[in-house]
Amino acid sequence: MHGQDLSAYHHMIGSHFAYPDQAEQWSQYALSTEQLDHYREQGFVSGVPLLSDAQVDLLREELDTFFEPDHAGREWWYEYHSNEASEPEQVLFHALGSWRLRPGFHDALWNPAFTLPATQLLGGAVRFWHDQLFCKPAHHGGVVAWHQDYSYWTRTCPMQHLTCWIGLDDTDESNGCMFYVPGSHQWDLLPITGLAGDMDAIEQVLSPDQWEALQNPVPVCLKKGHAAFHHPLMVHGSRENRSDRPRRALVLNAFKDGTLSDTKEPLMAGVPAVPRGEKLAGTFFPLLLDPARLPVSS
Repeated sequence: MHGQDLSAYHHMIGSHFAYPDQAEQWSQYALSTEQLDHYREQGFVSGVPLLSDAQVDLLREELDTFFEPDHAGREWWYEYHSNEASEPEQVLFHALGSWRLRPGFHDALWNPAFTLPATQLLGGAVRFWHDQLFCKPAHHGGVVAWHQDYSYWTRTCPMQHLTCWIGLDDTDESNGCMFYVPGSHQWDLLPITGLAGDMDAIEQVLSPDQWEALQNPVPVCLKKGHAAFHHPLMVHGSRENRSDRPRRALVLNAFKDGTLSDTKEPLMAGVPAVPRGEKLAGTFFPLLLDPARLPVSS
């Protein structure tokens, strides 16, 4: 299916992911009460197992093809930056739209280990917004500066989005893991100050108390295949990769069904505009899971 736009398929098309067919099988993917409370209080929950080793291997294999200049399906990217780092000696690969190019990345959207927690955290049926790949090579991987995701998403309303950050490698502070500022999901929406380059650029839009909170962020150290979910206002970022290991990640962004367009412009490059005030749905914003349609225990 290389070279075919997979956005036409709103279901799994490969064999590496599968839907449970019984309520008891779905329940293994549910977040606990403690995890849900942590998300509400701190703005995130981490260490959630999402991918098996075989699924990680599949996505790594597909990811490798994206680094080839003439890879199949390259016309389907929303964005593709072989290096978005601002410093020439650093590298930050960042791309949006992998679900349209390869079966594994496509089917990861419907992974029940992702979709069921997403319905719990958003409180209802979940639709897909867009995906992202962030890759930092060994020794000279660049930073992702402090930011709030919704600062980039104000072309939708209301604010009922969710981000899921999935490690394709073991991540820790040495290879550029993500950091959260606990409780920052309760801050007001901040202006955009840049996604790559200066980690301290955000200082210009923070209060003294917020800047002080930013001095004690929490590292999100994850095993490969594990994930962290965070609120759209959560302030987060990641530092350089100076280790001898890569740091590759898949990010799945979703929103609660019923979210509306708040612009007359296209929501992403190459995607037909959704008129302001109309519900986001259709080809590029597929329904991932409606909890009302799940099987119930007998």
